[in-house]
Amino acid sequence: MRINVVTIFPSFFDVLEVSLLGKARGRGLLDVRVHDLRDHAHDRHRTVDDTPYGGGAGMVMTPEPWGLALDAIAADADSRPVFVFPSPAGERFTQSTARELADSPHLVFGCGRYEGIDERVFSYAATLGEVRLISLGDYVLNGGEVAAMAMIEAIGRLVPGVVGNPESLVEESHEDGLLEYPSYTKPASWRGYDVPDVLLSGHHGKVAEWRHEQQLERTKQRRPDLLD
Repeated sequence: MRINVVTIFPSFFDVLEVSLLGKARGRGLLDVRVHDLRDHAHDRHRTVDDTPYGGGAGMVMTPEPWGLALDAIAADADSRPVFVFPSPAGERFTQSTARELADSPHLVFGCGRYEGIDERVFSYAATLGEVRLISLGDYVLNGGEVAAMAMIEAIGRLVPGVVGNPESLVEESHEDGLLEYPSYTKPASWRGYDVPDVLLSGHHGKVAEWRHEQQLERTKQRRPDLLD
């Protein structure tokens, strides 16, 4: 999978060199390229924002640097990319969304700042590939970098070969619409807290039944909306 990121803070994504995603990049499973939007601003101040038409507080990212950045990425692409713009005005990001995007060979994340990106950029990007505005949740961040990083992590780990044991992906929260069951490891007793007896029984059928019951109970307590 190829992932391009456009941002005014490229060093933010240095963390992608560590952990599983860093190993995946080293093995050629993920090709992640980070681009500085200011490289496509040609005034001496490398300006990428201006005041909004109609008035209002803050600044808006101007379209031409974005157009040049997206042109360069699209010209170097083997297929039409999916452009993902983190936005509080977008569809909500879920595990299902992550799985959809993990099937795409080429993703481009556009990280907005200030009061957002000129709306015409999204229309232009749609001539180059698919466009999706996606929100992590009902809150506002200072920019798209944190959201893009979270999505890259969620999507990247679903790419075949990135996670060593693929079975671990199946049993995680949200994969079957429920939260994950509680996990325990050695020792069996710790500071007065004991591992449930069923997990020590060796009876796989009873363990599976207990885990499913725990999923239902945990989801009911913490995320009843998922049961709806």
